[in-house]
Amino acid sequence: MKSGSRLERVLRSGRFAVTAELNPPDTADPQAVYDRALVLASVCDAINATDASGANVHMSSVGMCALLTRAGYEPVMQVSCRDRNRIAIQGDLLGAAAMGVRNLLCLTGDGVQAGDQPESKPVFDLDSISLLRTARVLRDEGRFLSGRQLEAAPKFFLGAAANPFAPPLEFRPLRLAKKVEAGADFIQTQFCFDMKLMRRYMEAVRELGLHERVFILAGVGPLRSAKTAEWLRSRVPGVVIPDEVIHRLRRVPLEKQREEGKRLCIEIIQELQEIDGVSGVHVMAYRQEELVAEIIEESGLLPRRRSGRMPQALETEDASN
Repeated sequence: MKSGSRLERVLRSGRFAVTAELNPPDTADPQAVYDRALVLASVCDAINATDASGANVHMSSVGMCALLTRAGYEPVMQVSCRDRNRIAIQGDLLGAAAMGVRNLLCLTGDGVQAGDQPESKPVFDLDSISLLRTARVLRDEGRFLSGRQLEAAPKFFLGAAANPFAPPLEFRPLRLAKKVEAGADFIQTQFCFDMKLMRRYMEAVRELGLHERVFILAGVGPLRSAKTAEWLRSRVPGVVIPDEVIHRLRRVPLEKQREEGKRLCIEIIQELQEIDGVSGVHVMAYRQEELVAEIIEESGLLPRRRSGRMPQALETEDASN
């Protein structure tokens, strides 16, 4: 075990894991975090605390994680390279570990031009791959990047993001391989609406043997309406939504499109469970925590089903402990 986190234990056991995003509040009131986490905790193995996604400022990821660990929840701390240099990031990682954070998701981060304060100065001292290596050096070698030794090394289960749907498609499995080599233990993907492309991606992943080295959680989420789907695919970089999905939503009355989007999400989750190498799902539903709970329950994921074999490299290490 690299971290001893609940998420790591669930994935190593071969169970189909579920994580979900807790969308950060625009308030200094901790109760807003607790109220949202309470809904997710009953159906998820871990809760992602986002780090100013879309380059929009909200409560910080490390702040949310402090609250979540205090209340006994299992957080995944997202760390973006956009806003902090390597000195600040290494300090944040140690502080998070001291608070009980065991799961990290290493991200490059959206550009500041995408957010509501485009005049901000970006940092990008590291990117997602060098951030993975940095966290792995802290954990496995017990030292800072400067070479200075730590008194006690953090224990992290390291994650990264992947987008199977962004061109060039043939490059995406190779990009995944780089993140695995850098230290990724698990992967959370971009929204999955195109099952044909997802199956093609996972076939390439299996050909490279990556499904035996890393746990892959496919990103899913409900669409409120056809209009929402059109906005997502035109305004959010990397989101691919096929025309047939939008046409499906348009075929039902507007007042029933939210329910149809929920039904589509459930169907996608059920399809993903049958793909070799998919170890779980990561549910993203902006400020719709109650809907996330409904989707997980109605997808048949409770109680957890087995996902198939564990990645061999991780299975071997687990057996040795």
